[in-house]
Amino acid sequence: METLVREDMMEGGGAASDNRRTIQWSSVFAGALAAGAMSFILIGFGVAVGLGVSSASPTWRDASAALALLSGLYLIIQAIISFGFGGYIAGRTTRPAPALATIEDDGERRDGLHGLTSWALAVLAGAALLALLGAAAIDRSPMRSSASNTSAAEPLLSYELDKLFRAPRRAPNIDLREARAEAGRILMTSSSHSGVSTDDRAYLVQQVAGLTGLQAPDAERRVDALIADSKTAINRARRNSIIVAFSVAAATLIGAAVAWAAAVAGGRHRDGEPLPNWMASSNRFHRNPRAMPVP
Repeated sequence: METLVREDMMEGGGAASDNRRTIQWSSVFAGALAAGAMSFILIGFGVAVGLGVSSASPTWRDASAALALLSGLYLIIQAIISFGFGGYIAGRTTRPAPALATIEDDGERRDGLHGLTSWALAVLAGAALLALLGAAAIDRSPMRSSASNTSAAEPLLSYELDKLFRAPRRAPNIDLREARAEAGRILMTSSSHSGVSTDDRAYLVQQVAGLTGLQAPDAERRVDALIADSKTAINRARRNSIIVAFSVAAATLIGAAVAWAAAVAGGRHRDGEPLPNWMASSNRFHRNPRAMPVP
């Protein structure tokens, strides 16, 4: 008789253990959707008030380092709020562990795993959405049809190229795309260790004088000024790119830890238990009434 009872308990414990280790995808998807929605709201608000980590505006590269750091900090804060909200939803909606698997550490690990999985799903969904939007933008770009007449400098140094070939009078039907592309590739070398070579500078002076009608001394002054401006713009763009990369990486990694902790908190609220000591110093979230001391 005892042998049969032990076998039943072992079989029941094995089934409970399997159920305990099963991912409940409905809770994971709910947490990922909640995190994505909250992130969309917060990022939209940040962009509206000027705290976006990047912008299509040509004046964004002139932003100060303090504004770039503030934008990166806001990105980290919104990741904490968004992934915390999504992780809490994932942990709160997860079904509690079976009665035979109520080990506290294992229950927290189970809830935290759901929060971490919802974080991973939200990150992958966001990356896929950005990839699709980027591919659609490239396909619709008018510069794609004339890739030979464009360069990587055109989006970054478009204002400098406008100033470089600005002329009070110019004959109609003059195509400057090839000249702008070539000048942009030359100006991109201004941020290198050696800078713009003497031959490239002389060629730019010749091009500017021929296309704008300026005298040689005026063309030289314009080229020298725009080489310096291009170097400054490239350095600022590189600085902003570093801040964006660091902010995205930090926000993503911190979001993983926050999603785990929030899922653990959601699971404890679901079970009516207090938060662990490392998350709270009191059990004010405890739903079960305390037993009154017997006199």
